[in-house]
Amino acid sequence: MSAEKNGHEETITLGGGCFWCLEAVYDEIRGVTDVLSGYAGGHVENPTYREVCAETTGHAEVVQVRFNPDEISLKELLSVFFTIHDPTTLNRQGADVGTQYRSAIFYHDEAQRETAVQLIDELNAANIWNAPIVTEVEPIDTFYVAEDYHQNYYVNNPGQGYCRVVVAPKVVKFRKKFSHLQK
Repeated sequence: MSAEKNGHEETITLGGGCFWCLEAVYDEIRGVTDVLSGYAGGHVENPTYREVCAETTGHAEVVQVRFNPDEISLKELLSVFFTIHDPTTLNRQGADVGTQYRSAIFYHDEAQRETAVQLIDELNAANIWNAPIVTEVEPIDTFYVAEDYHQNYYVNNPGQGYCRVVVAPKVVKFRKKFSHLQK
C-alpha cells in the first residue's frame, strides 16, 4: 500500500469523535487542501449516517485530510489531532459514546504508520494524560464520503447547539495552541 499522492499531496484519515469537530479544525490548517467527512474501518459497503450511529457497520466517523507535506508535516497534523480530542477514552469523546467515536488513525502507507506509532510512544512517555493512548493505528481499507449535509457542517451551521457547545471550543483550542499553523 502506498500513500495516495496527488502531485505534492498526501492523504491521511483520522477518527477522533464527531467528524464535524475534526473537519472544522483541519479546514483551518495551512497546507491542508481538502477535508472530507466520512466513514472508515467498518465492514458494510456504503454505510449511511444512521447505520454508523446505530453501530451496526463497524465504521468510525472520520475525516480524510489531503495535505501538502511541503507546507505541513504529518507529525504536525497528528499533533493537532492529539490535542483536539481525548485519545485515552475508548469509543467515547465527551458525551458522544459509541464505537463510531473511537480514536483512530487510518494510515495510507508505512511511513504514516511509523510516524503515528512514534508520536503515540512519545506522548505516552510524556505522561500528558492520566491514562495511556488507545488510538487505533490501522491501514485504510475503504473510505466512504458522508452525506452532503455533513460536509462543511460547522461552517454551514455555526449557530447550531452542538456546534456552539462542542465544535467551537475545539476550534478555539486549536487557534490558541496552533496559531502558527493557521491558514
